[in-house]
Amino acid sequence: MYVKLWGTRGSLPTPQSPDTLEVRIHRILKGFFAAGYQHPEDIDRYLATLPMHQLGGYGGETMCAEVKSPNQQLIIDAGSGLRSLGYELAKSDCGQGRGELHILFTHFHWDHLSGLPFFLPLFIPGNIIHVYAVQSNLPQVFQTLFQPPFFPVPLERIDATIKYHQLVPRQPVQFNDLTVTPYQLDHPDPCWGYRIEVTDKVLAYCVDNEIQRVSQRDLDADLRLYQDVDLMIMDAQYTLLESTEKVNWGHGAAPDGLEIAMREGVKQVLFVHHDPAASDDKIAAAEAQAREYYAKQLVMLYTSPHNLYPVEWSFARDGTTIVL
Repeated sequence: MYVKLWGTRGSLPTPQSPDTLEVRIHRILKGFFAAGYQHPEDIDRYLATLPMHQLGGYGGETMCAEVKSPNQQLIIDAGSGLRSLGYELAKSDCGQGRGELHILFTHFHWDHLSGLPFFLPLFIPGNIIHVYAVQSNLPQVFQTLFQPPFFPVPLERIDATIKYHQLVPRQPVQFNDLTVTPYQLDHPDPCWGYRIEVTDKVLAYCVDNEIQRVSQRDLDADLRLYQDVDLMIMDAQYTLLESTEKVNWGHGAAPDGLEIAMREGVKQVLFVHHDPAASDDKIAAAEAQAREYYAKQLVMLYTSPHNLYPVEWSFARDGTTIVL
């Protein structure tokens, strides 16, 4: 299974201002000379020493994930990251009007829809775009989005054929060799995560998720979303302190996700949905705080009577790619 994150921000796109970029470039150049480098051939060597938040940062596109197996491609959510994915798809069958795509929606907040009006395959005749959601109002969402004053092109003038599909909660659906099952997340307005399986590999997509239900009893029928998982993509918009100040806002903190991951034996976690108000430095600080929490949990791994498991994890950036 191939997974690529085309957008990892939450709430709204967050482009870097020119002033911010100038400060970043100035800091990198000062660091280059302070480290004793002087020649152009030393540039790559120096850049390789910089942490992600000091170099390119985490990115500013909102949520969009691409999942591919040997026989199937799925797209999850249509945030602003979908625009770049659309340009990439247009280089193949979608650019010739011979594409057939499948887009799964978790919910319909703006940050998960904002890429749709700029998704190039929608405007090429012959393409077939299948869209899926547990929510029954998926067709109405498209009708509302593609009409003035929100967008100048009405839905009736979209060139591709759009086909709507309603998913049943906790009931698997087959997409060739991929099996997809929706499970409910903790978010205002119903929001659904997806468990995606192919052969012996499992992806759990858990965005947007406040993680109010942590125990196995509270998770109940949705516990399966987190069990026997190779890769979990989890909401971590806030620090742990911020999450206590923003109860019912619908977003989580990395320590809560780690608690579930370590208990259920998740092998790897990518934390996403970074706060649009957070700078790259602030996101890196939140990751460092989560590292401290994880280190304490590792101590408990050897002293607690409860079964805990180590997990590989990181904060993801736009363009992060994982092959399972």
